[in-house]
Amino acid sequence: MLKNLFKPRLRARIGDDLYAKAVAQARNVAFYTRLGVADRIDARFELYTLHVLLLVLRLRDENTAQGQEAAQDLFDVYVSALDHVLREEGVGDVAVGKKMRKLGEALYGRMAAYEPPLRAADAETLTQALTRNVYAQDEAEHAAALAAYALTARAALAAQTFKAMQAAPAWPEV
Repeated sequence: MLKNLFKPRLRARIGDDLYAKAVAQARNVAFYTRLGVADRIDARFELYTLHVLLLVLRLRDENTAQGQEAAQDLFDVYVSALDHVLREEGVGDVAVGKKMRKLGEALYGRMAAYEPPLRAADAETLTQALTRNVYAQDEAEHAAALAAYALTARAALAAQTFKAMQAAPAWPEV
């Protein structure tokens, strides 16, 4: 019984590792310099969400219990990281629940906006969603390039084996 208590939690580490890889890619300076994403907390949230979603979709597409579990682990780590950031920013315990609810609604809204065009390779619809959410505008000069990046990333991740994708996701150049 005590053996299980001290046993490393492999599943949590998979989620942590994939989350770190998504965040590292979302922090690529080219998003901010070449693609005109504003260096603000809300825009960074949008890029983190986009990259986590790209990985979650790839993991779900595996159609195995291992893929489903890894997708859920990644999502859980992402939500936990959002909670942690709120607490680091000094949001009190009472307000964290309300703020997490708003973030959760935003997160599910982004997933609902991005998943269908990503699955259908619909650049126009994805461009519109990214314009609204990442650039927070009605029109954005670089939104089509960001949509093309996301669709290229989706295809590159799909072309990788499950193990290869977990070890080093095939992110395209920005």
